[in-house]
Amino acid sequence: MLQTVFKTKEINMPTALAIHCPNCGSHAERYYLDADHLTRTQCSTCDYLMVTCSQTGRVIEAYAPGLYARR
Repeated sequence: MLQTVFKTKEINMPTALAIHCPNCGSHAERYYLDADHLTRTQCSTCDYLMVTCSQTGRVIEAYAPGLYARR
């Protein structure tokens, strides 16, 4: 007897939250990607992007026009 086992991958939809952009104050979105342990904040007005690890808080990717790094 031949058995076939199909494993289904759970689809985790990201949780979205409407927030104010930390860069310009406009309306922005924050997505919680639980499967990957990531939090993504993005603003379409000023092109702000911040991706962080939700477990450690470390920055994975960031782009914020108008913010300058301090030395």
